[in-house]
Amino acid sequence: MRPKTGYVEASRASVVTGTQTVRLPPRWLLMLRALAFEVFMVATVVLYTTVGLLIAYPLSFQGRYRLLTTWADINLWWLARVCRLDYRVEGVENIPAQPAIVMSNHQSAWETLALQQVFPPLTWVLKRELLRLPLFGWGLALIEPIALDRAAGRKAVEQLVRLGRERVRAGRWIIVFPQGTRVAPGKRVRFKAGGAILAAATQVPVVPVAHNAGYFWPRRGFIKSPGTITVRIGPPIETAGRSPEAILDETRRWIEDAQAQIGAPRFIA
Repeated sequence: MRPKTGYVEASRASVVTGTQTVRLPPRWLLMLRALAFEVFMVATVVLYTTVGLLIAYPLSFQGRYRLLTTWADINLWWLARVCRLDYRVEGVENIPAQPAIVMSNHQSAWETLALQQVFPPLTWVLKRELLRLPLFGWGLALIEPIALDRAAGRKAVEQLVRLGRERVRAGRWIIVFPQGTRVAPGKRVRFKAGGAILAAATQVPVVPVAHNAGYFWPRRGFIKSPGTITVRIGPPIETAGRSPEAILDETRRWIEDAQAQIGAPRFIA
């Protein structure tokens, strides 16, 4: 299994450990590049959710997914060209052949694009409000995410388990951001248990993922700094016969340890 478009897969001898040094261009140039990226992104959203939806609607799930997720491919290509921001993947060999639950740290909007290139077709667990967004939400609905009302408490978890089982039986992968929201690099929050509860209920493995995208594309930042984001994929975590608490604890420890090992780039003017 390989990502769909350009990336650099690190060898075991070249693992990034926070030593990457990035020389930044003038701020006006960073702003101009970011503006060019944002204009392109908005334009492609409009294109895909007008012309694309008419084509995608009658297709099967696989067909809709392949068509609509080319939007992420195009925007990542443009990000690398205009903002000089690319990425590398470590641990591709850890991706199992069978469906799994991907659990990743969440730092920016970048990983919502890039993880579509790294893994087989994903079912996204997300907040229901996103489906109400004009145009973008309509396209999102066509790839059949698990959209939860986060205020529903236990009912939301029950819905996650019910729909998650259906997706796994259909041979699909599921992705969960256990932090629940975008978290700035270096900040620690309590991991939410929903993904681990689903893993225990379905007994499919968890594939942990860590990255340092938030240093380059901040969660509330406009500027995208140049450089190379590191994505690290860990060995699958077995879930059969284990409690959600044990699954979540092992997943959290792996992600936090991997984040610390990847580290922060050093930006210089």
